[in-house]
Amino acid sequence: MVVLDRAKSFGSGRARPSRSLRDLGAKAVLVEGERPPAFDVIESKVTVPQVRRDSVSRTALVNRLRAGGAFPLVAVVAPAGYGKSTLLAQWATKDTRPFAWLSIDERDNDPLVLLRHLTAALDRIDPVDPRLLEALAAPQTSVWDSIVPRLTTHLSSRKSPLVLVFDDIDLLVSEEVIAIVAALIENVPARSMVALVGRTQPKLPVASLRVGAPLLEIGAYELALSRRETEMLLRSFGIELDEEELLELLRQTEGWAAGIYLTALASRAVGEPGGDARGDPDGRYLVDYVEAEYLGVLTDTERSFLRRTSVLEKMSGALCDAVLERDDSAASLGALKRSNLFLVPVDRERGWYRYHRLFRDLLSRELAEVEPDLVASLNRRAADWYESHGDPESALAHAHAAGDSDEAARILSSIALTVHHSGRAALLETWLRPFDDDERLERYPGVAVNGCRIHAVRGRPEDAERWLAAAERGAGAHRKGIAAVRPCISVMRSALCAKGPARMLADAEAAVAKLGSDATWRPSALLVEGAAAILLGHDAKADPLLAEAALEAERLGSTETQVIALGERSLLAAARGDYHDAETLATEACELLDETELTDYSTSALALAASARAMLRHGLWEKARTQLTLAQNVLPTLTHALPWLAVQARLELGHACVTLRDHAGAQQMLEEARDVLAVKPKLGVLTAAVDGLAAEIDAMPANGNGGNSGLTAAELRLLPLLSTHLSFREIGERLFVSRNTIKTQAISVYRKLGVSSRSEAIERAIELGLVDSEPGPSVAEEDSAGKLRPLDSSRTVAS
Repeated sequence: MVVLDRAKSFGSGRARPSRSLRDLGAKAVLVEGERPPAFDVIESKVTVPQVRRDSVSRTALVNRLRAGGAFPLVAVVAPAGYGKSTLLAQWATKDTRPFAWLSIDERDNDPLVLLRHLTAALDRIDPVDPRLLEALAAPQTSVWDSIVPRLTTHLSSRKSPLVLVFDDIDLLVSEEVIAIVAALIENVPARSMVALVGRTQPKLPVASLRVGAPLLEIGAYELALSRRETEMLLRSFGIELDEEELLELLRQTEGWAAGIYLTALASRAVGEPGGDARGDPDGRYLVDYVEAEYLGVLTDTERSFLRRTSVLEKMSGALCDAVLERDDSAASLGALKRSNLFLVPVDRERGWYRYHRLFRDLLSRELAEVEPDLVASLNRRAADWYESHGDPESALAHAHAAGDSDEAARILSSIALTVHHSGRAALLETWLRPFDDDERLERYPGVAVNGCRIHAVRGRPEDAERWLAAAERGAGAHRKGIAAVRPCISVMRSALCAKGPARMLADAEAAVAKLGSDATWRPSALLVEGAAAILLGHDAKADPLLAEAALEAERLGSTETQVIALGERSLLAAARGDYHDAETLATEACELLDETELTDYSTSALALAASARAMLRHGLWEKARTQLTLAQNVLPTLTHALPWLAVQARLELGHACVTLRDHAGAQQMLEEARDVLAVKPKLGVLTAAVDGLAAEIDAMPANGNGGNSGLTAAELRLLPLLSTHLSFREIGERLFVSRNTIKTQAISVYRKLGVSSRSEAIERAIELGLVDSEPGPSVAEEDSAGKLRPLDSSRTVAS
């Protein structure tokens, strides 16, 4: 039998208080009556605990245990306060099998004490052999000769199943006692279950048991309270939380029942039921609980390890060695894991761990109180280790925690653009927030220019301009590294387009000239140079610049820039009538959006609008509407911070609304574009383009968007194709449906529009504003035999 050495386990120097000592008032009783002799037992040790009225019902887990007949052995292992005993007590009230319960304490490491209490628990179910009682009352030989054989025989001879519970079994460390328990487990009757409950894995050979028989394992993850169960527990204290508070409580406690319970208790203690559930601001209830159940039994060395490593979000042996300047941290982490001391593995290899969030928070408080001077140095060592191991993001967090602004600014400036292009602008904003002070921004112009970019993309023009101004002031200094920031400032000055397209182009050209081929800002510089050329009406110059921007962005991983450049090129292709290229470029841009997390960036609006217009040219109405909806969702954050992009996107969306005969939508896009021009009037050819959109809207039919026609989505998709030369078969091929389906839909269209032919349907659709009235390709009509005959007039869908 493999027995773990308790002396090697973390916190093994002192054992936690025995359950019998905690159960004050538990009285001694006799197993006696008509069957002498008798011996003393502690009643509370052999009694199934009563389920408290305010306990949360763990119905799902109880049902899982009740149905666990295929698992003769169940191990319930979790730190204190996860409701292990409560779960099993609830199980005992629902299961039809009788429960023999033994609550273990340190005294049960005496084989005779353990066997007496276990026999008493079994005797409550079925009377045991009087000879066994006699042997227990006055043992004459080894328990292996006189007691264990009789007890195993009593178990194995039962005709009906039972459940045998060993609560706090991890307190058993005696090899002899562990061997006795193993022998008993092997002799339980068929369809019975043995439950091993403890804070750590029992010293029984559990690994072997996993192989030898089905083992049901329930740990902290399974025991964590769900959202509904947490609400039930809080409600029992008269506490109602809003959604945000409840989710934050669950995030902090990770469903740890004791943490939630003590939080609720603290809230009630301050007399605020239904109010803020964090009414115990110092967390004294939690501190006292964790101190009593865990920290109080640790040695000073063990507690110091916990306290000092609390600065780490996650831990490995090598990282802890570097931070603590020692060489045995892996062994300490292993001992922590064996002790189940709120240590959570974060990889399959179990080389990295983290503390339970609430536990880490308590340790961090203790570090700040006991060793405040160490906080900065511990974090500084962590930052150095992470940066040397290629993880600058983690290094940045520790540089901030160390209060090292110079180091934090250096790291942030080096990774900001990469993080932004990965779709994590919100995370980047949290890193920038500590620098939001004019004096700091001037000191760190590299940070300021990155912040300007974020504020511009997020639609905050005033903040973008303020951060850019600070960067410009800071760039006037002659400190080391300032020269590398100046081209980036030129890029953002160009992007904000405060002084018109000519200055925008000059700033962009200056930036491109100074940025090397591997500079992460170079694709952005090429993009704004191309955009400036568009505003000046130089489309032939703009397209190769934008093509280069897209290629460079792809090479350097600047996905956002690549998406914008492709969208701009799609617009240029459509403007010159090259609709195939326009569609290809828009599709490529949207595929990039689908592969990344950039769809909710304001800068995605142009590519989405270009894609929608390409779909409308093919009559793909529903798909186009989906793209338009995505674009409109991000429009509120596409403001005059990036005026050229804001107006371009609204122009494309406005034209799409005209095609869809959505007068209100088109008018809204027009008004929003004019609002941008009111603030940033110098946008070159876009001013005339806005006037052109206004003229198109004025020319729209007054009778709306066909919303009263009664046509289905499929019929509206078919309608523009009816105005072409395509036969029903060819239309079906385009829409991926059969000829008969198209014919059925066409007949339905005729009926709803009150017409009897394809040509009449087109005329009526024009009157309703469902298709354009401009002449297009020759239109043919299919007769009842499926043959085509020319129509008198031809119309095509608006493009």
